[in-house]
Amino acid sequence: MKQVRLKKGINLGGWMSQCDYSEERLNGFITEADFEKIASWGMDHVRLPIDYNVIQNEDGSMKEEGLERIDKAAALAEKHGLAILLDLHKTMGYSFDKGENEAGFFKDEKLQECFYRIWETFASRYGGRPDRIYFELLNEIVEKTDLEQWKKISNECIGRIRKHAPDSYVLVGSYHWNAVTTVKELDPPCDGRVIYNFHCYEPLRFTHQGAYWMDEEFQKLRLPFRDSGATEEFFDELFASAIEKAEKEGTCLYCGEYGVIDVASPGDALEWYKVIHKAFEKHGIGHAAWSYKEMDFGISDPRMDDVRDELLKYL
Repeated sequence: MKQVRLKKGINLGGWMSQCDYSEERLNGFITEADFEKIASWGMDHVRLPIDYNVIQNEDGSMKEEGLERIDKAAALAEKHGLAILLDLHKTMGYSFDKGENEAGFFKDEKLQECFYRIWETFASRYGGRPDRIYFELLNEIVEKTDLEQWKKISNECIGRIRKHAPDSYVLVGSYHWNAVTTVKELDPPCDGRVIYNFHCYEPLRFTHQGAYWMDEEFQKLRLPFRDSGATEEFFDELFASAIEKAEKEGTCLYCGEYGVIDVASPGDALEWYKVIHKAFEKHGIGHAAWSYKEMDFGISDPRMDDVRDELLKYL
């Protein structure tokens, strides 16, 4: 299987996505000092989640001030030797989080045109730096019933991107919150610079124990790593169908999100990272941990101080 150039990274979740969008947040949640720290950790890239409303008005026109924020993030990444993956985390009419009240994207051509406009803008603005700036079309498709339409939309979008950015790498994921087990249902890549993308928080009962946004069972759940069932063999089996698909289609696999909630003990989180990274390394799967700061999974948070030096060996 080909290996993606994005090998070791971390998410900048909560900066331009899943936030209050205040000037204070957009200007100060992540600064140059954070890029410098991430580079010092040995990372080679950052994944930047972006919600459409940071860069696009409700009429579909683009916000120059929002695009300039991305310009600055890309410049800071490059200054510190990092590539950057632009992840459209929410588009007009669709979010993986039903609480965002975005709907209609898969049936409404006007909403799809707003999506295409974002990517045409990104392609024309950043397409000249294909080895420094990567494109991830949409964060997570949830429902299987949307998959066929998503394939059509993503293929159309890649075609439009290619008019401006023929050499840029484009990442495409499948449904069920971008599950690795659904990669096998994706179409063959449109061209040699399309990468299969997935997210992995398995076993969910371990990584999402105590999660306040889950159902009551998860909110009450506490599960130590020793009882999680997370082993090297578990991940080998979990990744097998996606690896087979990528090998068949001559492309790469990339895990854009993985991590452990802050309800779990730092020591238990460390053990999970050790195991999943053995699988990543064995199969040449690039990855970006969720998340750098806060967002219930923060690796830079003080609670991780005692294990972080050891943890960074496995990120």
